[in-house]
Amino acid sequence: MSSKQQFVKLNDGHFIPALGFGTYKPQEVHKSKSLEAANLAIGVGFRHIDTAYAYQVEEEIGQAIQSNIKAGVIKREDMFITTKLWCTFFRPELVQPALEKSLKKLQLDYVDLYIMHYPVPMKPGDIDYPVDEKGKLLLDTVDFCATWEALEKCKDAGLVKSIGVSNFNHKQLERILNKPGLKYKPVCNQVECHLYLNQSKLLDYCKSKDIVLVAYGALGTQRYKEWVDQNSPVLLHDPVLCDVAKKNNRSPALIALRYLLQRGVVPLAQSFKENEMKENLQVFEFQLSSEDMKTLDGLNKNFRYLAAEFWQVTSCFLGGLHRKNQLPPSQNSPVLIASFLLLVWSSWLYFLPGQSVFISNMIDRIQTILLQHLKFYRPP
Repeated sequence: MSSKQQFVKLNDGHFIPALGFGTYKPQEVHKSKSLEAANLAIGVGFRHIDTAYAYQVEEEIGQAIQSNIKAGVIKREDMFITTKLWCTFFRPELVQPALEKSLKKLQLDYVDLYIMHYPVPMKPGDIDYPVDEKGKLLLDTVDFCATWEALEKCKDAGLVKSIGVSNFNHKQLERILNKPGLKYKPVCNQVECHLYLNQSKLLDYCKSKDIVLVAYGALGTQRYKEWVDQNSPVLLHDPVLCDVAKKNNRSPALIALRYLLQRGVVPLAQSFKENEMKENLQVFEFQLSSEDMKTLDGLNKNFRYLAAEFWQVTSCFLGGLHRKNQLPPSQNSPVLIASFLLLVWSSWLYFLPGQSVFISNMIDRIQTILLQHLKFYRPP
């Protein structure tokens, strides 16, 4: 792999480049921009590319990889490619076909990392965000532990080298780690993580389990209007961050990335501009002092740019992320309030000692039914 990169060892013995290139694009950006950006990223030295079925750019990423292989710029073994299992394919019998579909689009025989996109199973079918006639998200009752077993089989089949999860809280991770017959631990947990949301508790937990934390939104996101409140603070304009950047003669973006790296986090940096891509790779050329790291620690606000309420509510109730205004303002009817209270009660059961797998699964079923009464929004 490229000498410009450093690597982090995963718990299955494979290595992941310590800096990745993110490929999400909003609807208004043409897919040709994704192809162009992927080609530029590979050209400047990125060897870790993160994509997903839900991003709808796997074909463009595959074209960029193959064109660079044919041009002699890279070899397949130089690249670390991640893609993600979408929530409508969580039933065990759908997992491998979904992976094979992604592999076909990527024009690859295997991916280096395949991860569950969210811990929220949705109704299977041709629609990525299934809703009923009232606009309520249609969830599925499949246990994501069963989905994990299907991922393990994909690894055994050689279709993927490593398997992991995304947007899981520590309680959800524990359900997989404590699953009877577990064959492979998740190698990573990809979550929103940046200076305003440094995920210190989740990071400590993941480190204790030898799970790598991968950060999306590492630079405060690209602030796409469809997902990010345009009145939210601009991370890279933060005066404290800018002071640290000036002190180190680096850009705020580089400081933000270096902060994550020095904490053992693998950040994903996204850009459509070649000069920014080149600059981001300079993150390996310097270090921050312990004083600077402590200063940057102080910027944490537990502030989330990408709300993804449909997942946030579920995660909160499963013992994880706590934030204000989790529910859309329309949810004020007595039925919805009752559903909310029942969800809180059922989630409390997770904390009882001696929790059995059967009871945990039963609580999940109760919560799935209750969640049908709540209206959520699409994730990024």
